[in-house]
Amino acid sequence: MVYVTRGLVTVLLDIARDAEPGSVTARLAVTDASELTGADDLPPEAPVFTDFYLPDSGRSVTAVFGVDLSTPSGQTQGRFVSHPQGDLEVSRTDDLAQVVFVAVPPWGAETLAAFDRRGRRQELTIVDAEPPQDTIA
Repeated sequence: MVYVTRGLVTVLLDIARDAEPGSVTARLAVTDASELTGADDLPPEAPVFTDFYLPDSGRSVTAVFGVDLSTPSGQTQGRFVSHPQGDLEVSRTDDLAQVVFVAVPPWGAETLAAFDRRGRRQELTIVDAEPPQDTIA
């Protein structure tokens, strides 16, 4: 079972819609359900996808040095990939992660699916929960 917040789904689908006809990819991170507001029905230790790292952040540094500094190392457990011209499945060119979310037009929750790194479709549950608010100390 793969859990994702409705807010994250909405943002990712909006990004994919705006990037069309191009594709977009983003790294995704999880938060334990116990840290979320509104996830009381989930096991406390269940990982819920809540956050993404912008696909374009750090692009100039990456282009110059060849190192992706936009995403903290080891802190993402998933990847979102849009296939504006493709099928709702993992393709050979997708950069695989522990969980890969694939979306296709018309960019709705019904055209979003989760897959494991071998391309097997996983059961996806969208939860109405909110991650904790980050503060700058």
